[in-house]
Amino acid sequence: MAEASSQAEIFDSLPYYDDDLQRFPDLKLKVDRELAKEPKPPSTLHPNVPPPFELFSNNPLLKAELERVESHQPFPPLDTVRYQLPPPSSNPGTDEEWHVALQNAHAQLEHQKIRSTNLSLLQNYGSNAWRIHNYLLEATAKQSEKALEDLKQLTVDVNRERKNNQEHTGKQLTSLEARWTELISSVLQIEMANVALDAEIGQLNKREAELSELSL
Repeated sequence: MAEASSQAEIFDSLPYYDDDLQRFPDLKLKVDRELAKEPKPPSTLHPNVPPPFELFSNNPLLKAELERVESHQPFPPLDTVRYQLPPPSSNPGTDEEWHVALQNAHAQLEHQKIRSTNLSLLQNYGSNAWRIHNYLLEATAKQSEKALEDLKQLTVDVNRERKNNQEHTGKQLTSLEARWTELISSVLQIEMANVALDAEIGQLNKREAELSELSL
């Protein structure tokens, strides 16, 4: 762990600092040509990718409603036949027909009682329950907005830090590159001076040899 932390960071790309594509338009064309040669992504997914999740697979009613919404179909009209009180079809009706009509009347009466009870509860407690619901929705909306703003600010901070780090690193690289160029130039100058000195020494040695021969 200590060995990993002691290793220096390696920057293989400095998009906030490198401007080669802007300074050399031909380079951008070469990059575009190379990208065009890249293979296209496969049309089929990888076998390890799980299949798409099917919603409401165990609930046919909710599945049918989801399909209706996805297909932008209108909501089906309410069935009002169930709220009617039809008399027996024959006149006078049979006992069975009157029994069915009576059961329907009892069901409608019970339904109206439940509606009356629900309306009474709604009148007494509905306004407060709606206010509480709205308050919770507003609190949730404020939390979501705050989380969004925090993420946006975090993104800005991360990008700003990346830009500052890359500009700082880029300046260091530019300075080191300039220093490397100077050192290479100095080495070349020293080598040229050595070659010139070797030539001059050779000439001196030759001159010395000639003088020695003349003195003999």
